[in-house]
Amino acid sequence: MTSTQYSDGRQETRVENYTKFWQKDLGKEGESDNQNRVESYTDVVNGYYDGATELYEYGWAQSFHFSRFYKGEAFIASLARHEHYLSAQMGLRPGMRVLDVGCGVGGPAREIARFADVNIVGLNNNDFQIQRARRYTKKAGLEKQVSFAKGDFMKLSEQFGENSFDAVYAIEATVHAPTWEGVYGEIMKVLKPGGVFGVYEWCMTDTWDPSIPAHKELAHAIEFGNGIPEMRPLKQAREAMVNVGFSIEHEEDLAERPDEVPWYYPLEGDIWKAQTAWDCFTVWRMSWSGKLVSHTAIRFMEMLGLLPKGTYDVGESLKVAADALVKGGQTKLFTPMYLAICRKPAISES
Repeated sequence: MTSTQYSDGRQETRVENYTKFWQKDLGKEGESDNQNRVESYTDVVNGYYDGATELYEYGWAQSFHFSRFYKGEAFIASLARHEHYLSAQMGLRPGMRVLDVGCGVGGPAREIARFADVNIVGLNNNDFQIQRARRYTKKAGLEKQVSFAKGDFMKLSEQFGENSFDAVYAIEATVHAPTWEGVYGEIMKVLKPGGVFGVYEWCMTDTWDPSIPAHKELAHAIEFGNGIPEMRPLKQAREAMVNVGFSIEHEEDLAERPDEVPWYYPLEGDIWKAQTAWDCFTVWRMSWSGKLVSHTAIRFMEMLGLLPKGTYDVGESLKVAADALVKGGQTKLFTPMYLAICRKPAISES
């Protein structure tokens, strides 16, 4: 049977094959499974986002990332503040040429472009997301300030040339790379001398111990539910930045802040924890009844051919993701917001 190629860029085979990259019993995952995903990272990530992007937008708006919350802060406001904070920490200034590595459908790029008055190129390897990003950006009237390019973040210098950007940022995206040193090294190359790199990285914390079966299974559940080839510890991210030549000017796991409202609260599906009236609907979507409604709708839409085959299974993996992320947050074994602000040497040593 031939695979359906959708006009919006999605490929049915990729979606259908996504869950096959993992063992059905995540407790039986082995090193060969990890290696297969790492080597096939493009298929893993594209299969996931071909199936999950519309679900993300339904449940999480157009900025696919987590954020800290103040008491009473609206969900959308929190997402924007998280983006503004990164921009401020990086010291972005009007007129800078900035690269967004792994830009999703462009939510953060549009927000940061408005906030800092910079010019942003969003890089994405997924055709479906790029089409949506361009449409949303045109609707926002930002197409002269924010553009998008299809490409592999492991080949940035080949696509853009060295010393091309004043600044580069990545928001919960480089975790999808087969190696951190590989993607950070490419970011180093495309930055101009003295340029800044800011990242919110997904990591297992230093408390995580892969020799403990429950810890290892938690990491695999996060991988499976989020299209990640391999979860790695925070110290590896730090080491990779230094190894490729960056100077780390500031680093902090923002999930360690003593916030009254935890970053993972929307995933818990408890509407009584919603911080605003409108957020009751956002939180309800992650409740058992909200998931029942949305996933039943997905099943019927897939049966009718309105969604690629395999979308329902990807949706089911998101349930695994939600549970694993909440558990990872509660146990402090996982963070989606290790913040690092890095600088490329002002004079290249090469």
